[in-house]
Amino acid sequence: MNALMTAAKPTVLSSLADRLAKGETLLSAWCGLPDPSIAAILAQEDFDAVTLDMQHGPITLAEVIRAIPLINAAGKPALARIPVGEFQNVSKLFDSGASGVIAPMINTIEDARRLAAYAKYPPLGERSWGSYGGLGASGLDQNGYLRLANSFSLTFAMIETREALAIVDDILALEGIDALFVGPSDLSIALSGGASVNASAKEVDDALRHIVARANAVKKPVAFYAASAERAAEGVALGARLVTVMSDTGFLRHAAQAALKIARG
Repeated sequence: MNALMTAAKPTVLSSLADRLAKGETLLSAWCGLPDPSIAAILAQEDFDAVTLDMQHGPITLAEVIRAIPLINAAGKPALARIPVGEFQNVSKLFDSGASGVIAPMINTIEDARRLAAYAKYPPLGERSWGSYGGLGASGLDQNGYLRLANSFSLTFAMIETREALAIVDDILALEGIDALFVGPSDLSIALSGGASVNASAKEVDDALRHIVARANAVKKPVAFYAASAERAAEGVALGARLVTVMSDTGFLRHAAQAALKIARG
């Protein structure tokens, strides 16, 4: 069976790209705690994906690389957010089996170009060869993976500043940027001139609608971070196609508070 025929079969690695291409709306868990077993536990639930956060969560690159195959083993695609500017880890995450990489603070076209360069194989980018987990999870041979990885290794450029909003069409037009990811808290700080953090502010919703409209025009999906289940539902209603639902710490606190309320009557 040749690589293209093999690629036609859905795999855990290609499922994120396949489902977004079909227009589905997906819900992801969000993990920042450093024990990979936490991500593995959430992958057993009915999430469509699991996202690992290295920007603000204490989880490290080594722990993310250990978590990714556990997520994939549960039949779920894994995404990972890098710290600001750490583009050198993008290809390593794809090599380990991530289906998507999220890059924060993409505020210039050069930022977006660097993300694409590290994420995509030539001639589109400059990713070097060395995939192991990704190659194994793809079900492809080496040349099949080389030919097709650019299509299922997805880049998410975060839009969370006025500078990024001003060039959102230029970022979307860049080949090698597959999707946008709206960071509502930082966006609220930017839109309020540094006056407040309010991830559910009207200005944030208006910005999300604008970003979704611009992305829909070029058939690229928009992702959205939601700190609560209610906010996740609002993100879906506003047109985001990949929405995170709370976080591992949020789930722990919510469950603990609910259990204590019942136990104490």
